[in-house]
Amino acid sequence: MVKRTDGTESPILAEDGGDGHDKPRLRYGELVILGYNGYLPQGDRGRRRSKFVLHKRTEPSGVKRSKHYIVQSPQTSKAILDANQHSISYTLSRNQAVIVEYKEDTETDMFQVGRSSESPIDFVVMDTLPGDKKDAKVMQSTISRFACRILVNRCEPAKAKIFAAGFDSSRNIFLGEKATKWQDNVEIDGLTTNGVLIMHPKGSFCGGNAKCGLWRECSVGGDVFSLRESRSAQQKGQPIYDECNILQDGTLIDLCGATLLWRSAEGLQHSPTKHDLEKLIDAINAGRPQCPVGLNTLVIPRKVNISDQVNQPYVYLNCGHVQGHHDWGQDENTGARRCPMCLELGPVVTLCMGLEPAFYVDVGAPTFAFNPCGHMATEKTVKYWANVEIPHGTNGFQAVCPFCATPLDGATGYIKLIFQDNLD
Repeated sequence: MVKRTDGTESPILAEDGGDGHDKPRLRYGELVILGYNGYLPQGDRGRRRSKFVLHKRTEPSGVKRSKHYIVQSPQTSKAILDANQHSISYTLSRNQAVIVEYKEDTETDMFQVGRSSESPIDFVVMDTLPGDKKDAKVMQSTISRFACRILVNRCEPAKAKIFAAGFDSSRNIFLGEKATKWQDNVEIDGLTTNGVLIMHPKGSFCGGNAKCGLWRECSVGGDVFSLRESRSAQQKGQPIYDECNILQDGTLIDLCGATLLWRSAEGLQHSPTKHDLEKLIDAINAGRPQCPVGLNTLVIPRKVNISDQVNQPYVYLNCGHVQGHHDWGQDENTGARRCPMCLELGPVVTLCMGLEPAFYVDVGAPTFAFNPCGHMATEKTVKYWANVEIPHGTNGFQAVCPFCATPLDGATGYIKLIFQDNLD
């Protein structure tokens, strides 16, 4: 095991061994953070990156519920003090708590997600800010240090289950006196402060025909509930018996500050690759789209970081006409521009490619762009995300661009692109 302190080293990456002749490990799936177009602005390093690939472990790392009992002082109980014993402590009052012990489970692998860079966290997730994140700083995070854990069946990888809260360095989870908790018969369960919300798509995510499902909350024990009145309200929601905590391809996981997309290994086989997306850019550029004012050929960049190149395309967000940079039709008071093609007045934004393949619901030409950020994608991809309401604040929701997390504008949140190309 590689020592980890700062969130940069990863046992997931180092687990292969060092002989250079390792067998490719089974990939369970990927967790991808909404709002990043294929990489973090500071660069992907170790456990802090825009996406995390879950591979089958060399040895099983899962745990399962074993036994539970009541204690008077949880801080001094044997299970809490034993660093090799996974346990969850539910504090009922100052002098009473229920301890649930967990034992090793040879049938599952466990992966943990949270803000902490301590060694039990496999995927370090920070708060996502909308738009350009180069100089963005979060004053106070709302993501839990040990936010959630995912257990994947080693023999049935399609069974990846999510649970609220993760085990800390002492292999403990503490639910304090004020945390929402309850007992049904002999079982005890609870919710974390800001909760772990999940949304399963209705229908197949791949293919572009899925619809947005309803947001639910996942408990520490893995049960599913309707949302609380507000994010950290004391009263739990109603139990939802016809939904479960098994992740589907396209399931969204909201950690109150960052939203993750789960892509199954099977689903990713039907999704475009980064190479596919680059070929689509090349196909558009091969058509030599022109600016009708400057008459120069426009070139869509294949990289995320856009330079102020002379051939950079721009899109008029009210009409969708794609042009180059020019000063024609600019309104000095508002900064809006009048499109020389159709005389529509409105904002103009740089056009750039959505390069994170996991966000695509189908394979095809990027003929649409999100409004107001200008990220290009397929028609079905843009229309899917424009109808997905992402949790925002304590009880709000808003549709955002998956590539930059910018809240969407306009009646639809997207625009159909009109290129002046293939003129030869």
